[in-house]
Amino acid sequence: MTLAVVLAAGDPAAMPPERLVEQWRAAGAREVRVVADPDELSALAAAATEPVLVSGTDLVAHTAVLRHLATSPVGPTVALVLTDPVHPDRVAVREDRGQVVESGSTPPANPTGGFGGALRVGVPDLPALAAVARTVPDGPGPAVDRLFAALAATGTTVFAHRVRLLVAHRVTDAAGLTAAEAAVAAVEEDRAELKLSVKERDDFFTTFFVSTWSPYVTKFCARIGLGPTGVTAVSVLFAFAAAWLFAYGDARLPWVVGAVLLYLGFMLDCVDGQVARYTRHFSAWGGWLDTMADRAKEYVVYAGLGAGATLGGYEYGWALAIAAITLQTVRHMTDTWYGVLHDEAARRPAGAAPSGGLGAKLSQASNRVQADTGSVSYWLKRTVVFPIGERWALISLTVALFNPLVSLVAVLAWGVLAFAYTLALRTLRARSMRVPVLTTVDAVLYRDDGPLVRRLGWAARPLPLAVLAALAAAGLLGAALAGLDGTAFRVAVAAAVLVVLAAGLASARPHAGALDWLVPAALRAAEYLFVIAVGVGAAVSPPLVFALLLVLALHHYDLTARLEKRQAAPPLHDWTLGWDGRLLVLSAAAIAGFASIALPTLAAYLLVVLLASVTLAWVTVPARAGRPAAGAAEGATGGR
Repeated sequence: MTLAVVLAAGDPAAMPPERLVEQWRAAGAREVRVVADPDELSALAAAATEPVLVSGTDLVAHTAVLRHLATSPVGPTVALVLTDPVHPDRVAVREDRGQVVESGSTPPANPTGGFGGALRVGVPDLPALAAVARTVPDGPGPAVDRLFAALAATGTTVFAHRVRLLVAHRVTDAAGLTAAEAAVAAVEEDRAELKLSVKERDDFFTTFFVSTWSPYVTKFCARIGLGPTGVTAVSVLFAFAAAWLFAYGDARLPWVVGAVLLYLGFMLDCVDGQVARYTRHFSAWGGWLDTMADRAKEYVVYAGLGAGATLGGYEYGWALAIAAITLQTVRHMTDTWYGVLHDEAARRPAGAAPSGGLGAKLSQASNRVQADTGSVSYWLKRTVVFPIGERWALISLTVALFNPLVSLVAVLAWGVLAFAYTLALRTLRARSMRVPVLTTVDAVLYRDDGPLVRRLGWAARPLPLAVLAALAAAGLLGAALAGLDGTAFRVAVAAAVLVVLAAGLASARPHAGALDWLVPAALRAAEYLFVIAVGVGAAVSPPLVFALLLVLALHHYDLTARLEKRQAAPPLHDWTLGWDGRLLVLSAAAIAGFASIALPTLAAYLLVVLLASVTLAWVTVPARAGRPAAGAAEGATGGR
């Protein structure tokens, strides 16, 4: 797996290193070295091509704790963090959103734990480790603590790995060693690991109606050798079967069977992540696949509901499905970038956040509710935002008890309320944070700009133009719904596309505004509403409109999934034309009277490009680099 180094320097209790040497080997380390001089560690780090595991000698823990640290998927560099009282000679830390944001020999103002005496340093951070190991200062306590504090002081992003259900303690004398070893022996490691496969915090429906029994399925899957990717595949089959029953079942029994399959599919969607955590099989491919499969399943179910509602005699069944996929995709775009904003805010020094104001008060109130786990307010907050478990539960119940039409209406009603709630509160909180996030990434990539708008310069602020684009597309849709057709509709399309394309005027301008994290979502709304407007105005078959929106959504989820898994841009990204290129194609087709041909053709083209890009990114390129094909590396870091 990797190199583990036991740093036997500065330990006042002179704990023997042999115990940890054997544990690191059992945890999967390819090689274990005991070093007494930090300079030797520096040389090892400088020569390493894989992550390096570093620990002191005073850590007493289950071997599983070391294995979990070594295989943690949260980030390249991860430190063990314990809740034990921090010894004066050890390093205290403060965490925020899973990151160590403050540490040092001088305790932070509000410490959340103590450094656990072990860390994994990812390949990108090995030069920093080599540098600080050469200059680690002398001082009291184990050298591994001073090394960790020096590494964090360089600005290296360090994620925190907490110990739950298992046991880990740092000891200072023989009595402490005996007590810690007894505590380790008192906990059955495998049973604890199975419980740990379930997320510590999840949504209401998942916690009480899935996770209460899904670990038994997880254990069974691990026993028969069914990995996370295999579980994901079965989950997709269940969801697609449910969608088919919703679409073509014109009676209660098919709807009930479909609802049961949908529930079981969601259970397996949780199990794939649990199997990954239980077997420690993680990969960027698995996390990407889990995200993409989740969205594909949900949106195919929307299509099934739309078809079923239409079959049941409701004229606008497909229209409701189109509204649902548009709403949910734009919501997810805001969720993604608000999460990036929160992570960026967590990296700021303590006290850097502006104080006062409604947004700051809302943040404080939200943190209090989140800390009060299990309370009514805690569960209400987690449920009102309409997470995926609640969405699938609502679909299953409403289809089984009523019909696909009621299910779509219920999903849209709750989804609109949840979006209004989260957008309003997050906007207020973001104004208080004043943290730019699109300046930390390739904004052009995540805006999904094409060749045209990339050359338009940076003449204006990005958010107002993106919102104006969405409003222009909504106006065009309103005109199409009002019955505007013929020459008048063609003129409206030409005018609307010019206004929408104006959003490209800010393509190259730094997106440093407090609310610029909303730009990608606004651009997605503009494009999707424009597609729908062209479909309505040109009388294109609603399933074809839905098909294009589905492919566009998968393309955009591909971008955000790569962002979350720290992957490079898709290999064929330029071939997708960008939102501007796609809208030019659609508007030209609408003006020429070929929209019915253009929509399915564009959908087919983008699907081929997406599949080719996925093949290149996850199979061809890794194979050429001499690594195993990513598809063979089981894992789903997402999973619920």
